Amino acid sequence: MTHHGHEYKLDKGIIIVSQTDEKGKIIYANEDFCKISKFTKDELIGKAHNIVRHKDMPKEAFEDMWQTIKRGEVWNGVVKNQAKDGGYYWVNATVYPTDEKGQMRYFSVRVKPTQEEIEKAKKAYALL
Repeated sequence: MTHHGHEYKLDKGIIIVSQTDEKGKIIYANEDFCKISKFTKDELIGKAHNIVRHKDMPKEAFEDMWQTIKRGEVWNGVVKNQAKDGGYYWVNATVYPTDEKGQMRYFSVRVKPTQEEIEKAKKAYALL
C-alpha cells in the first residue's frame, strides 16, 4: 500500500539520529529513523543519506548544508524528507561535523519542527 503524499508527523519524543561518513553514506541509523522513514537498518546502512531526500527540497539547501559542515560548523534547518512508501515528514535537523581519528563524520539529529518552522521553510524553499 502506498502513502504517496501522506504526511507523517513526528511524535514529540522522537529523535532521529544518523551518522554518515565524509561522502554522506549512512554508517549509523537509530530505530526512530527506521520507524519514520519506513526503511530497515539494512536498507539505510551504506546508502547515501539522500535516500530520504524529498523532490521538493531545493538543492541549494543541501549545498548550504555541505558548505557549512565541511567548514567544521554546525548546520541547522527544517527539511522535508521522503519515506520509502512515498509519504513525507518534516524535521528540524541539526548536523554536527565530528573528526573521528582523522576521518570526518557527520552526526545528524532530527526532531519535530513546529508548524511555524514548517511554514517558514515552505516559503523559503518556494523562493529558491
